[in-house]
Amino acid sequence: MSKKGLIVITGASSGIGEAAAKAFSQAGHPLLLLARRLDRLEALKLPNTICEKVDVTNLDEIKSAVAKAEKKFGPVDCLVNNAGVMLLGVADTQDPKEWEQMVQVNIMGVLNGIHVVLPGMKERRHGTIIDISSVAGRKTYPNHAVYCGTKFAVHAFTEQIREEASSYDVRFITIAPGAVETELLSHTTSKKIVNDYQEWKTTMGQPLQSEDVANSILFAYQQPQRVCIREIVLCATRQDK
Repeated sequence: MSKKGLIVITGASSGIGEAAAKAFSQAGHPLLLLARRLDRLEALKLPNTICEKVDVTNLDEIKSAVAKAEKKFGPVDCLVNNAGVMLLGVADTQDPKEWEQMVQVNIMGVLNGIHVVLPGMKERRHGTIIDISSVAGRKTYPNHAVYCGTKFAVHAFTEQIREEASSYDVRFITIAPGAVETELLSHTTSKKIVNDYQEWKTTMGQPLQSEDVANSILFAYQQPQRVCIREIVLCATRQDK
């Protein structure tokens, strides 16, 4: 039986990242889990796993963690760029520091991960990078202006880098979920916006669960390397926007 490749997951301490870690672990892969909350990573107690406290906006921290994991488990076969923040607000009243945080984490954090692992993948002519975006990267929503901007950016650069990497047999995949039951909304500081969002979610019956998105990530990855599912958009059946 062939050895399973190393999977790197950012933002793995909760939500989609945590669910993806469990799914890949169950499938027999060694893992490098990255997040700022190291205790949450270690509490998962997954086998063949290295947990590292990493801020994805810090390129050197990602490089160091990846080098440590590759020394033990071999080269990265898949990077799941999942770390992100959602700070909803109205453009003329929102604190610009929140915009900067979203740009740094949602855009630079994803690009940093790509920058670290892509050269090796191209050299080996094998690998997969999965960027977790959002349906808000395909259409706009009230109070989501800058968040949408960051996710539209993820869609754009993922597609362009996919074109650049395709001749090296490296796959780039965008996963764009709708509303998911995670901690993401808790980052928003406006109580009214949070309450309105929660009320909107009740209209769709049951929103997506983290495991639903993790299943899509694993499905896309497990296709033969010759198959690149460029994008998966998934929402709760009753989510109409």
